[in-house]
Amino acid sequence: MDLSALARHTPRTVEDAEREAAVVAPIVSRGDGDALLFTKRADHLGQHPGQMSFPGGGREPSDADLEATARREANEEIGLRSEEIDVVGRLDDIPTVSDYSVRPFVSRVPDREYVPDEREVAEIAVLPVAALTDLDNYESERRDHPYYGDIRLHFFYVDGYTVWGATGRMLVQLLELTTDWEMPPEVDRVVDPDAEYPV
Repeated sequence: MDLSALARHTPRTVEDAEREAAVVAPIVSRGDGDALLFTKRADHLGQHPGQMSFPGGGREPSDADLEATARREANEEIGLRSEEIDVVGRLDDIPTVSDYSVRPFVSRVPDREYVPDEREVAEIAVLPVAALTDLDNYESERRDHPYYGDIRLHFFYVDGYTVWGATGRMLVQLLELTTDWEMPPEVDRVVDPDAEYPV
């Protein structure tokens, strides 16, 4: 991944969301190339259960800023210590259907074993960037969303995991900024608003 593009990127900021959240988009360097660390949210959580996400969560009054939120939440969820997080850039703020604005901090983190907090995280998955940028593992659909209107949803299928939703949107921007991957101009299908999600 070429992270120099992140330094040149001016991220879009969402100012009017009801609640703020932040995530760490963790890059792990391995001998066979870079990988990204994801968490699979616990099935009992009220919002987005079972979905793949980056470590993070809602801002607390004690957080100095959103970067502090991302660092605290990553430590709570997977034991990633603040001093291990080397922030290299930011992606655009992402508004979510649950009325959050999520700020992603792209960071390099150590390649070590992380321990999920079972109250929030079912498992941790480290997925190779080479597989995430393989167009055979990607598809998209267009639907009329009750919150966003006409939207394009992205799905990345790697190692038995599906990355989609807000995290899928973050991943599209991250890959387009730091790799040769480009989002295909056409969607794979157009579906009804109430169609099942292919996960």
